[in-house]
Amino acid sequence: MSDGVANEVLRVAVDAPQHSGLGGALDYLSKRPLAPGTLLRVPLGKRELLGIVWHGAASAPPGQALREVGEVFDALPPLGPAWLALVDFAAGYYQRGVGELALSVLPPELRKLDAPGLVKRLARLVKKLDKAAASAPAAAPLAAVVRPALGPEQRVALQAFEAALDQPRPAPILLFGVTGSGKTEVYLHAAEQVLATGRQVLVLVPEINLTPQLEARFAERFPAHRMVSMHSGLTPVQRLQHWLMAHLGQADIVLGTRLSVFAPLPQLGLIVVDEEHDPSYKQQEGARYSARDLAVYRAHLERIPVILGSATPSLETWQRAEPSPQQRSQRYQRLTLAERVGGGALPQVRLFDMGVLPKVAGQSPLLAPMVLDSLRDRLTRGEQSLVFLNRRGYAPVLFCADCGWKSGCPHCSAWRVFHKGERTLRCHHCGFTERVPRACPDCGNLDIAPMGRGTEKLEEQLAELLPGARIARLDADTARGKGQLEARLAQVHSGEVDVLVGTQMVTKGHDFRRITLVVAVNPDSALFASDFRAPERLFALLMQAGGRAGRDADAAGRSEMWVQTWHPKHALYAALKTHDFAAFAQSQLAERRAAGLPPYSHLALLRAEARDPAVALAWLNEATALAAALPGAAGVTLYPPVPPAVGKVAGVERLQMLVEAASRLQLQRLLADWVPVLHSLRGRHKGLTRWAIDVDPLAI
Repeated sequence: MSDGVANEVLRVAVDAPQHSGLGGALDYLSKRPLAPGTLLRVPLGKRELLGIVWHGAASAPPGQALREVGEVFDALPPLGPAWLALVDFAAGYYQRGVGELALSVLPPELRKLDAPGLVKRLARLVKKLDKAAASAPAAAPLAAVVRPALGPEQRVALQAFEAALDQPRPAPILLFGVTGSGKTEVYLHAAEQVLATGRQVLVLVPEINLTPQLEARFAERFPAHRMVSMHSGLTPVQRLQHWLMAHLGQADIVLGTRLSVFAPLPQLGLIVVDEEHDPSYKQQEGARYSARDLAVYRAHLERIPVILGSATPSLETWQRAEPSPQQRSQRYQRLTLAERVGGGALPQVRLFDMGVLPKVAGQSPLLAPMVLDSLRDRLTRGEQSLVFLNRRGYAPVLFCADCGWKSGCPHCSAWRVFHKGERTLRCHHCGFTERVPRACPDCGNLDIAPMGRGTEKLEEQLAELLPGARIARLDADTARGKGQLEARLAQVHSGEVDVLVGTQMVTKGHDFRRITLVVAVNPDSALFASDFRAPERLFALLMQAGGRAGRDADAAGRSEMWVQTWHPKHALYAALKTHDFAAFAQSQLAERRAAGLPPYSHLALLRAEARDPAVALAWLNEATALAAALPGAAGVTLYPPVPPAVGKVAGVERLQMLVEAASRLQLQRLLADWVPVLHSLRGRHKGLTRWAIDVDPLAI
């Protein structure tokens, strides 16, 4: 300990795994009071780590010699009370250490800095901002911002938002608008009102490929305001700079993916969650948080409005916006935009029964005759079409007809996908890749063939069926390199593409004005999946895909969507034909209520991984026995362990058990007692690779 008297005991959050027993906050001594939220460096073992003052402790623990804090980042204002409360809640709810979560959501570059290094970074940032401010007055006057006239439904939605601004704790707003109904314009008007009061706006988008488009809309509307983005595509230096601008109040608008829900914003006045239903808002590693749910909680803490926008809201959100007999009003306020702006119309949805087509060589044709005619008709008119298949690669598997060999992954319980252009077999779970064998590895047969169809094969087959058509493919393989996504989208927008083939990447958020036809190829697989949320995801995906057509008023009357299905009478397709999300949601919620599934129950998954599945099973069985003896176990059901859909990944066997409770409080009580016991249990099972709790899982 250094010279002097250290008379303050501080509780400091540090980045230590929860299983180490240090996942919360540790006590340190300080020579001076430090406000909660202050960043500083502290010793831990032989290392010195970045820490955050969480709160002061009344006195040092008896019989424990505390170490003294290191240098304090005085150049940076403390993180605010609402930010600390948000992280505290998220750590408790999702069963992670508060220090582990708090430090993981900070820019990695910040953890490498010392106090003098931070001062230099801040000086450079201030210089850059001053230079930008000086050049702005010297530039030509900004052109007047053009604001499209609002339609009647948009005006009603905006009036409701204005009323929410005057409420002491406004209810979350569900902006339920069909694709092309002008939800973004409502966001922009709402943001304008908040920015005019000197407050900040946080806009969340589900995926990085949607960020540039929305970013351009906000930049065009607010040229005099500073906007920063936050997503995984930024360099470490950019991420730190944008985080500092947000924290210092220098960024008026922050637009980013799920991690940006933790952006420090001292003057936050509005949160917007675009495409709130999207599963990308759920983190799948570490702290498995839902950014959508945390955005709602953060708005509650900050006493500000949050707008959740979607054409196909999650059923949890929809249910919270439904009137309930048990309460006088909805928990969420639903605002509806039922009409497309600018004279656009939703496409006519037409179903084709693939069962009536004769098979050729044991296989069904790629496209039904009338679907192919519709594509040719669009080519003749100079219009664009979108063909959607949610499976990338050339084929899901290679197959030997002689001995039955298939291109399985040696490290996963999954097939390796055939990528024809690269002549590779690639596992999309572990990444294991090999060249395509010249012959069957088991019997030597030279005639091994692809089975099934992916977007790469679909692109090839469409080129044969539509000679002369300009066909482009957009999926994770073609958009892998820097700038590839933007370049391909620019080709579509400029009319250089006649038929766009793609996965779900092309179905959401894109404003394709020339597309008048959408074709969904083989979407049936999700209809009978074991996961109870599969129909919800499929309906949202098809609604979003269909929403790419008919946005231009000139083509509104002839835009259509073909769905090729083996089950044309399924209730999901009946609702899709009429674009009736409300009917679909009502039927799904009725089924879930009868089955006791979310949102009428609350779930968690306990996952265990090991090279030997017997080890994972033994650990889960002992965990079950320990849970049964806990006081919080009453009213909570623990189901037997089962493997997930893909039971083995990268050589590691995975098992999971479902935990179900009628109330959120019941579930959290059990988890709070159970998780500390599980940490101590790990050491008794050698060979256990890792375990994790997933609260509110998206898939079971």
